[in-house]
Amino acid sequence: MAVSSSAAATLSWSSSSWLHSFGSSINETVKLPDKRAVMLVLAQKKAKKTRKIILKEDVEELGKKGQLLDVKAGFYRNYLLPMGKAQIVTPVLLKEMKMEEERIEAEKKRVKEEAQQLAQIFETVGAFKVKRKGGKGKLIFGSVTAQDLVDIIKAQLQRDVDKRIVSLPEIRETGEYIAELKLHPEVTARVKLNVFAN
Repeated sequence: MAVSSSAAATLSWSSSSWLHSFGSSINETVKLPDKRAVMLVLAQKKAKKTRKIILKEDVEELGKKGQLLDVKAGFYRNYLLPMGKAQIVTPVLLKEMKMEEERIEAEKKRVKEEAQQLAQIFETVGAFKVKRKGGKGKLIFGSVTAQDLVDIIKAQLQRDVDKRIVSLPEIRETGEYIAELKLHPEVTARVKLNVFAN
């Protein structure tokens, strides 16, 4: 496209006058104030980015399920979160955890109280009587087992007891014996057994 000579002249004149006016301001010296401004730069340590998490399952060398921990953000983001092993702790989650803890504690207390009541029942019954076929002197045929005691308790008190919680001495003759029933980790009932020959 051809440009007319007058337009080109106008363009060159306006650009040169613009450059000339701009150039004059560049060549001027800039005067700084006499007082020098001092700039102070403080270095900071790199902030450690951690996340408060709760473990959803046991993680070797880190912690057990349900444990609250502070871990590096990258470890959480790159390993724990994709593997589904942890989640970020939020106020809502903390409230739910507290409520669950209270519920579990109340349940533990209730179970312990029931065990204590059952222990009282067992201990106030007196002696459970066990009949066995007699042998020479005080000897009996066979022995009295935990299952025998469980059956007697079921017959007399209509209570189901697991034979694994029963601890008996070896009983091979007539007499009075003490059996222990571990009803709870903190509650053990001691019951008397009166073994006699028929």
